[in-house]
Amino acid sequence: MDLVALFEGRTRMQRLIGMPISQPMISLQKQAFLLSSRIAAHKLCRDPVYFSGTHTSRPLLHRKSSSVHTKQQGGTKQHEPIDPYVLLEEELKNIYEDIRQEIVLATNHPELGKIATYYFDGQGKAFRPMITLLMAKALKSDSTITKGQRQVAMISEMIHTASLVHDDVIDQSFARRGKPSVNVLWNQQQVAQAGDYILAVVSMMLARLRHNDVTLILSQILADLVQGELMQLVTKETENERFAHYFARSYRKTASLIANSLKAVAVLTAVDERMVEVSFQYGRNVGLAFQLVDDLLDFVSSSEAMGKPAAVDLKLGLATAPVLFACEKFPELNPMILRRFRGAGDIERAYELVHRSEGLEQTRFLARKHCVEARRLASQIGESPYQKGLIVVCDFVLNRMK
Repeated sequence: MDLVALFEGRTRMQRLIGMPISQPMISLQKQAFLLSSRIAAHKLCRDPVYFSGTHTSRPLLHRKSSSVHTKQQGGTKQHEPIDPYVLLEEELKNIYEDIRQEIVLATNHPELGKIATYYFDGQGKAFRPMITLLMAKALKSDSTITKGQRQVAMISEMIHTASLVHDDVIDQSFARRGKPSVNVLWNQQQVAQAGDYILAVVSMMLARLRHNDVTLILSQILADLVQGELMQLVTKETENERFAHYFARSYRKTASLIANSLKAVAVLTAVDERMVEVSFQYGRNVGLAFQLVDDLLDFVSSSEAMGKPAAVDLKLGLATAPVLFACEKFPELNPMILRRFRGAGDIERAYELVHRSEGLEQTRFLARKHCVEARRLASQIGESPYQKGLIVVCDFVLNRMK
């Protein structure tokens, strides 16, 4: 890319993120952070240009001990260990069993129940239910978790898992969470119907909540998921459009579920509008960081460590953050992106160029930026062990990079 084209591209990016052209250039990573913030905050999500063309007692998690700093009298500091899963042990210990019960009781078809409950075996991290219940307790730490809040936590995991079931059909995966994926054990028609069935049970659970606002909030997750999936079928022509498309897709496919689940429990907690928004924005930033780390791990983790195939995004023709950042140093990636890595040797060459570029470090930088913002938002919530737990969640997300 020549200097004129580079300047024009950066200038378009500045316009896209709302930065005056007269201001000095900022790094591509910081521009990407500003762009992802604008898109996921719905300032760009509604622009059609980006979408056109178109049972264990505790969830398993490989954790390092995390801590937060607390001040003692005399100004000294101590490290207070916080583990959100320990804080919420009672609330989480039967969550997979309760989900399986909801699914099985709603059908008299044993095979359907077997397929639909396959991933609810208690071996998952239960990250989404954990963060949902953590926010509920942080907003009102002196209250117990209500039935409605716990239902939202269950729904969040059920929507997420239904999307995994559908992804396994679309992507023809052979492994998920360290075991054979559903489409290896059953045929595609059965698996697709099982994914739909999980969402049908979610709909019944939503109806039983009898809360219109919460129903609307959680229904938005489903709309976002479908649109995010369709966005994966589209490749944008220019570098700046690709960044906008990537961040909008990441919000819809990953961050919307976390953000809106937290927003729903905030509404059920009956806090004011400002704290509802804080809950949503905290979840949005954690969700975007989670997706960025996921995209990073696709390049740096083995299939055994991830519990699913590595480099799967390139094989699906997807240009994620590491690839988009790598384009700045290696423009030869651009035609590969346009042909969705379908040329001979494209996947291997793209994988090599990403590792030779600063794309992985720039992706790490962006994930950290979103976690910094999530921590800032968590600090606006009244201090309690649960509020500190929200800060530790950011460490969980970032520790996945190690």
